[in-house]
Amino acid sequence: MSFSSKVKAELCRVTVERDCCKIAELAAIIHTSGTIKLAGRDRVGICITTENACIARRAFMLIKELYGINPEILVRKNKRLRKNNSYLLLIPQSVYSKRILSDIYIFYRDRDGKNNVCSGIHEDLIKRPCCKRAYLRGAFLGGGSVSDPEKGYHLEFVSHRNEYSEDLCELLNYFDLHAKIVERKNNFVVYLKEGEHIVNLFSIIGAHTALLNLENIRIYKDMRNNINRIVNCETANLGKTVNASLRQIDNIKYLKENSEYQKLPHSLKEIAELRLNYPDASLKELGQMLSPPMGKSGVNHRLRKLDQLADDLRIKKGEI
Repeated sequence: MSFSSKVKAELCRVTVERDCCKIAELAAIIHTSGTIKLAGRDRVGICITTENACIARRAFMLIKELYGINPEILVRKNKRLRKNNSYLLLIPQSVYSKRILSDIYIFYRDRDGKNNVCSGIHEDLIKRPCCKRAYLRGAFLGGGSVSDPEKGYHLEFVSHRNEYSEDLCELLNYFDLHAKIVERKNNFVVYLKEGEHIVNLFSIIGAHTALLNLENIRIYKDMRNNINRIVNCETANLGKTVNASLRQIDNIKYLKENSEYQKLPHSLKEIAELRLNYPDASLKELGQMLSPPMGKSGVNHRLRKLDQLADDLRIKKGEI
């Protein structure tokens, strides 16, 4: 089972007490995975399609608890064996379908008694914070997905309608989730990219187990990344130290080969001998061997002076 399927399975077990929240969640499921079937003589039907059995049971339960009816359930076997079966929940009764569509503000009458069609999210559906949370839970069940956090952080909602995607994006950003919209293959995708925002969304919609699992993975990945950065930094520093030591030894030997070594003052000879005898020692360690001991900056100054003398000699001899 994918991480996304585990999250949806957990959300399907969330207990909802208020009818307003049940309607908001059902509205989101119908908006994202439902279709409206229009027939003659003003007949209307609703069909909810999903490949997830948990979501089918969830929608069935919501409809039964709210309206006291049992939707017709059909199982369609997909032609490709690799894919899951499709579950269809049908509400062919026009009376109930019209009532549901009115309750979720797809077909509704305004204050002037005029019939209206809403392709976005009607504000009356999400008046309360609890209804906002329930709606987002239903939207994720019907049209959402989340990537495996081991591979990356990405959560998205797919919609066919631009108006709906804009309303959904605005609803997500009500909770400061920094959602954005991108158009992909004639669909509108509302997405979150930051692990922190996905964790916050899981908390909002009630996926607490998924939240903890995602946080554990985030902590592990952050720790691993920090260790890698530290190791890379140490490796880089070690490489610089080794390269500097080799260059210093080469310059000291060059001064000796050209009879310039004997002309050096005692302080430079002292650090030069230590560098030749202890090629792997750090500047701090070399400084502690001096008498009296010296800090890293003083040791570095003397070694740079030796480098400069060697370079000046090479320039004088025309080797550079």
